[in-house]
Order: sequence, then C-alpha cells, then structure tokens
Amino acid sequence: MTTLLDDPASSELTPLRPPLRLGTVEVEVPVVLAPMAGVTNAAYRQLCREQGAGLYVCEMITSRGLVERDEKSLAMLQFDPGETVRSVQLYGVDPATLAEATRILCDEFGVGHVDLNFGCPVPKVTRKGGGAALPWKRDLLEAILRATVKAAEPYGVPVTCKTRKGIDDEHLTFLDAGRIAEDAGIAAIALHGRTARQAYSGTADWDAIAELKQSVSIPVLGNGDIWEAGDAIAMVEHTDVDGVVIGRGCLGRPWLFRDLADAFTGRHTRMLPTLGEVARTVRRHGELLAGLSDERHAMLDLRKHMAWYFKGFPVGGELRRGLAMVSSLAELDELLGRLDPDVPYPEGELGSPRGRQGSPRGKVVVPEGWLDSPYGCGLDLADAEIGISGG
Repeated sequence: MTTLLDDPASSELTPLRPPLRLGTVEVEVPVVLAPMAGVTNAAYRQLCREQGAGLYVCEMITSRGLVERDEKSLAMLQFDPGETVRSVQLYGVDPATLAEATRILCDEFGVGHVDLNFGCPVPKVTRKGGGAALPWKRDLLEAILRATVKAAEPYGVPVTCKTRKGIDDEHLTFLDAGRIAEDAGIAAIALHGRTARQAYSGTADWDAIAELKQSVSIPVLGNGDIWEAGDAIAMVEHTDVDGVVIGRGCLGRPWLFRDLADAFTGRHTRMLPTLGEVARTVRRHGELLAGLSDERHAMLDLRKHMAWYFKGFPVGGELRRGLAMVSSLAELDELLGRLDPDVPYPEGELGSPRGRQGSPRGKVVVPEGWLDSPYGCGLDLADAEIGISGG
C-alpha cells in the first residue's frame, strides 16, 4: 500500500515544522482538516484522524442557529470519543451572537478550539456581508474577533480565523485582517490564497500567503492547491508558514493525512492503496456514518463520496451507478465485493484537483454600498444570518 519515495535514516528524522501552538492547544503535526459543509462530520473526521495526527474541524455552524437552538445546527455538533480536541468553525456577522455561540460551544459542548469563517465565497453568504466579504469592513471584523476571543478566554479556548485574499483583486483584505487578528488576540490565521471572485478556480497565490506570514507574529496556516504531501512541503518552503489547512485534496483520500503526518515528521512516503484497500476504506466510512444516525441516512451521505473514492479506477459504469445509489451496508458489501482488489492505484490521478473548481465569478455579490467604505457595515445584523446553513 505504501510506496517509499525517500527513506531517510530512521534516527536522523528532521521535522518539517515544530508542533503548532494555539494557546493551550498543541497540534503535534501542524495539519488542519478544513471544515467542509456536508463532508467533515464526525464520521469523516474520525476516518481522517485514524490516518494521521492533526486538528480536525467540524462543519461550519451558524452562530445564530446555535444561539437559537436550531435543531439542524445542534445535530451537527457530534463528536467521537477519540476527538481529544473538539474543534468547531463558526459563521456569523454579529459580534454579540458570535460571542454567545462561542460561550455555548465552550460551556455546553466541551469545545476546545473555535475557528471563525471569513473565507466562504458562495453568494448566499457574501450577499449578507459574511464569509470572504466581511473582512472588508475593518471595524466589524475587529469587533467580532475581540468579542469572540473574550467569550472563549474564561475557558482557555483558543480562537483562530480563516480568510481569503479579499473580495477581488481591487479589494484585498488579507494583510489588514492579519493585523487586526493579531491585535485582537487571535491564536492563528489561515489564508486561502484566492479571492472570493476566484472561488475555487485558477491557482492559489502562495506569494500572498508568504506576505501575510512576514507581516504578523502569530502563526499563519496556508491553504490552497495542496493535493499531495509534496505540495504541503513545497508550500512550507515557499511561504515559511507554520502549518497547512487541507480541504478538497482529501476528498476520497483520507489517507492523505498519513502522507502529511509522515512528511511533517521527516518521512517522505506516499500511500498508494489498491482498489481493494480503497474499498475497505469506503466500508469503514459507511460503518462510521451508520454510527452517527441510521443505515439509510448513512448510505445517503456516503453516496456523494463514491466518485471521489473511485476517481481514475477502472470500476465500470454499471458498478459506479450502483455505488452512487447504495441504500444499505449489505448492498454496499455486495457491490464492493465485485471490485478487483488487486488493481493498483491510478498514479495519473496524483496531484490532480478534486471537488469544486469552476470559473471565476463575474462579480461577487455583496450588500448594496458595501464597497463604498471599509468602515461601517450598514447591516441589520439581526437578519444577516437568516438562510445561511453552510458554505
């Protein structure tokens, strides 16, 4: 299953980076699983964590939904016993609501790390002044960060944030956001090297990540175009970041975290699972999902992962359709049993993008008058989160 690319002397391993320190939390291997809506539930986080060390963040939750005890929001707060640090990303635009949501997470759910989302580029978020649009309003950003840090402080819980370069090339925000985050007591900042207008298209700007790293003294994490462990090494060498955030690169490839754990500890290996080993991973994923709710809902969730797991493998159209419509663990076992377990991993897929890509947006949708000034949001904060359930 493992192809050894480089075999350094076992007694002479040199870590790529030291452990990541986030306040009272130490992340031995500075690799963070990015929160992805509909993907990073407790089952997927456990699946990735079983492969390697790091920090694994829950799906994004709206602060308003949490404060109002919305059933869907509360249902997303599931953790398995092995999550020694419960990590949650919050979305919001109102400092008071985000502070109260943070208090609830720390006090009632034992959360040990809170991340704030200022990177989501989807229109339903940016049109309300949230996600990647929010850092344009410097005063609102500062108020949110200070309120959240203050709410988490009594519990000794570190607060981090994730952002993008800006709204577009004419409205860059990442350097101001880094300065404001540092002054507000944020434990670390992650930067996705794209603007909201780029969404997931084009190439991530690692130079911007390096520029942010040079501009602040708090830890900086890099995000964007890390498809293999070698990409993470290249990003660290190019930007001098303190760690990396992994999103789309691990879709259908939870073993990437083993490669990353090895890379950051100085072991240069790459996992190349056979088709049979991928099938066992899929079965494990289904089993973990079933433990969260019931078998029917587990299979509905698993279906969207099938194309990612079997990308590039010679599976066949009929079998692919069956896997994409699987409805029970017994059916899953029968379908997986039809696969040739000895088929090698399709090496042509290594380094190729996964998940959302698309084209740049013509224009980022923001509230009317939003870009007139970087100060004063002009929002009805009580209504700005309505209708936001992910991103």
